[in-house]
Amino acid sequence: MDLLHSWGVQLAVHLQTTYSSYQGWFDLASTVADLHTTFFCWFPVWFYLQRNTGLRLIWVAVIGDWLNLVLKWVLFGERPYWWVQETQFYGAGPRPSLQQFPITCETGPGSPSGHAMGAAGVWYVMITALLAVATEQRCPPLLYKFLQMILWTLMILVMLVVCMSRVFMAAHFPHQVIAGAITGVLVAEVVSKEKWIYSTSMTKYFFITLFLTSFAVGFYLLLRFLGVDLLWTLEKAQKWCVHPEWVHLDSTPFASLLRNMGSLFGLGLGLHSPLYTQQKNSSSSFRMGCIVVSLFLLQLLDGWTFSSENHMTFYVLSFGKSAVALLIPTTLVPWALCRILTEKREDKNM
Repeated sequence: MDLLHSWGVQLAVHLQTTYSSYQGWFDLASTVADLHTTFFCWFPVWFYLQRNTGLRLIWVAVIGDWLNLVLKWVLFGERPYWWVQETQFYGAGPRPSLQQFPITCETGPGSPSGHAMGAAGVWYVMITALLAVATEQRCPPLLYKFLQMILWTLMILVMLVVCMSRVFMAAHFPHQVIAGAITGVLVAEVVSKEKWIYSTSMTKYFFITLFLTSFAVGFYLLLRFLGVDLLWTLEKAQKWCVHPEWVHLDSTPFASLLRNMGSLFGLGLGLHSPLYTQQKNSSSSFRMGCIVVSLFLLQLLDGWTFSSENHMTFYVLSFGKSAVALLIPTTLVPWALCRILTEKREDKNM
C-alpha cells in the first residue's frame, strides 16, 4: 500500500504545483460535492419538480453515507496529509511537501471517499431522472441519444473535478476517490430500484432510522471491545493538521451519522405530518414559491452553528438541525403558503 500511497502523494503534489491558481474552484467542487448541498439545495428543488426524485435523493444520500461510514471503519484508509508525515517509505530522504487547506483536515478514515461517493450517487439519481422525463415526453430517438450523451458526459466531468479536488486538497488518495465514485453509483442503482421508499410509513421511517443508528453504534462498540481504536484518525488529524482550528468535530464519523439519521427521520416526519396532508395546491407558481422560500429558510438555518465543546450536545443539535432541514420544504413552507393564500382568497370574497 505504501507504493500506492506514494503515487497518490506524487499526484497531489503535481496538482498543487500545476493547478495552484485553481484552488478556489477545487474548494468549491469539494463544497458542492458534500451531501450538505443535497439536503439544503438539491432536495427542495427536486421535491417540488418531481417528488419521487427528491425522495430518492435523500434515500441514496443517507444509505450511501451510512455505508461509507461502515466501510471506513473496516478499511482503515489513511489520508495523504498525515500519511506523508508518518510513513517510513521515504526513509532518511526528503518527504514530499503537501499543502493543507481549511477543508483538508477531515478526521475520519480516508477510504472510500465520502465526497466522491455522495456526489456520484446524487448525480446518478438526477441524471437518470432527467432521462426518465425525456422518455415520458416521448423524446425522438436521435435527440434522446444526444441528450443521454450530454448528461452522462456532464456527470463524468463533474466527478472528475470532484475527485481531483479531493486529491488536490490532500484529503484523499486517488484510489479512494475512484472507489467512492464506483460505490456511490452502485448504491444509487440499487436504492433506485426499490419502490417502497416512495410510500413507506412513519413507523418504518422510525425503525429504519433506529436500525441504522443502532447498527453503526453497535458495530463501533464491538470493534472497541475487540481492541480496535476507531478514533485513531482523530488523533492523527489533531497531530498533523498545520492549523488546529481546521480540525472540526462535524467531520467525525458520528457527526456524519447523526446528521444523516436526522435527515431521514425529518423526511419521515415531514411526509406524515398532518400539515403535509393539507397541502393540495400543485400549481407551477405555488411550487416555485415553495422552492424559493424553502431555499431562503434553509440558508438561514444553515447559518445556525453551535459549540462543539460538549460532544453530546453537539451531536443532538446536529440531529435536530438536520431533521428541521427536511421538515421545512416538505411540510412547513407549503403549509404556511397555503394558509396565506387561503386567507387572501377569503379576504377577497368578503
